[in-house]
Amino acid sequence: MSTFTIFLILIIFVAFLLIVVIMVQNPKGGGLSSSFGGGGSTQMGGVQKTTDFLDKSTWTLGGLLLVLILLSSIPLVGSIETQQSSIQDTEVIQTALPTPDNAPVDTP
Repeated sequence: MSTFTIFLILIIFVAFLLIVVIMVQNPKGGGLSSSFGGGGSTQMGGVQKTTDFLDKSTWTLGGLLLVLILLSSIPLVGSIETQQSSIQDTEVIQTALPTPDNAPVDTP
């Protein structure tokens, strides 16, 4: 498995988690936090903590997704450089090959 494939699998996994976290939230202050029975009261480990956790999870997963996408291009750039160097090596080998017997040869 190549590094790009590993990055692709991680990107899909993080994107799925990000979708789940965003869908759990409610833009009007409800969502998962309202199911625990708190309207706007701050309790220890209650509604406000759940909202803070979901908000931090969204930003963390979004940042992680961005970093993974940027890092996934690094192996791709390395493979392009490797292909270009192999093309140059092939050209050098072809020019260094001896000429066939029937081709004219310049003699000094």
